[in-house]
Amino acid sequence: MFLHTLCRVYQRTGLIYQIIAGLLVGAFIGQFLPAAAPTVAILGKLFVGALKSVAPFLVFVLVTAAIAQHNSETKTHIRPILIMYLIGTFSAAVVAVAASFMFPSTLTLLQQADDKLTPPSGIAEVMTNLLMNLVANPVNALSNANYIGILAWALLLGFALRRASPATLTVISDMSKAVSTIVAWIIRFAPLGVLGLLAETVANTGAATLLEYVRLIVVLVGCMAFVALVVNPLLVFLRIRKNPYPLVFLCLRESGVPAFFTRSSAANIPINFALAKKLNLHEDTYSVSLPLGATINMAGAAITITVLTLAAAHTQGISVDFATALLLSLVATVSACGASGVAGGSLLLIPLACSLFTIPNDVAMNVVAIGMIIGVIQDSAETALNSSTDVLFTAAADLGANINVAAADAPKSDAS
Repeated sequence: MFLHTLCRVYQRTGLIYQIIAGLLVGAFIGQFLPAAAPTVAILGKLFVGALKSVAPFLVFVLVTAAIAQHNSETKTHIRPILIMYLIGTFSAAVVAVAASFMFPSTLTLLQQADDKLTPPSGIAEVMTNLLMNLVANPVNALSNANYIGILAWALLLGFALRRASPATLTVISDMSKAVSTIVAWIIRFAPLGVLGLLAETVANTGAATLLEYVRLIVVLVGCMAFVALVVNPLLVFLRIRKNPYPLVFLCLRESGVPAFFTRSSAANIPINFALAKKLNLHEDTYSVSLPLGATINMAGAAITITVLTLAAAHTQGISVDFATALLLSLVATVSACGASGVAGGSLLLIPLACSLFTIPNDVAMNVVAIGMIIGVIQDSAETALNSSTDVLFTAAADLGANINVAAADAPKSDAS
């Protein structure tokens, strides 16, 4: 009887409130019951693993179905979304430059850096990797979560199926709905997943290792918060011409919070799809823009690259003028767009940016190592900004700019 009542309360409680409860319980376990943290952490690993597993197939099926069933009279808004992605990423890099000039950080370099890391030798290599992902084997693209390759094959298959029989299109549509249902089932376990992730983080991460770099962390997180709460709302306002904050806060809460704890844009794609559906956005638009955004919309990565590079320059006593800082913003923007195609993500692009200031590679790799130390905060905040911005810009550019955010924000939607 008690278990039945508990299940009914769980179903009636909004998902966000359940996640908040999971955060509190996870923090308590990590702080006061650290011995239990490894066991509880299994919940987080299962949740992230499930999201990462379903995301590539979800993207492939939804994009294929959307293109195959696309009505030529239905307008999509991919171009303005791409423009917002690029402007947003460049603006984030400029914000990072300004913050680094106002609050310069000096780093205590580590004695040894990981010599197994192999950063790209230049932008040409980054872009080559990105282009080669377009023609990757489709099976390998799915198994390796190569979203550029997945998008390319899904688009081609979708266009090829435009002339398929109605029965075939019905099967594709049913497959799309089935995968979406599986995603909904997985997302219902988000509170337990977040509980496990936070318990493990609190138990394993000592505050002492972060105190030395607290100034750097404050600059990084401050830049990301400024972009999320000032720059992005301004870009959205210029698009929809009305108060952007209800939509901004909705995206931060329902996309940014899960992304903060999963620390994976790929794992957050199903969550963004669910939010886009709740906002009544056009599937033809968000089925392409969201996985594409997880690959090229990297405002957080641009901030990380810029701040850590300028911190390295300041540590080395290198004076950076405005023209060079502007060039760094462009390099960070282009590099960030290709970050997901490079093993190690945004941190491994720091040596490339450091080369603008002739900073030795061993120093640059020491900075990468520092980035990994503070990654528990930096990477979490970066992923939250990147992922929430994907759905925010998609909602702003889509015909769903006239969406009823209040209706999407209702508790009954969370429980559905």
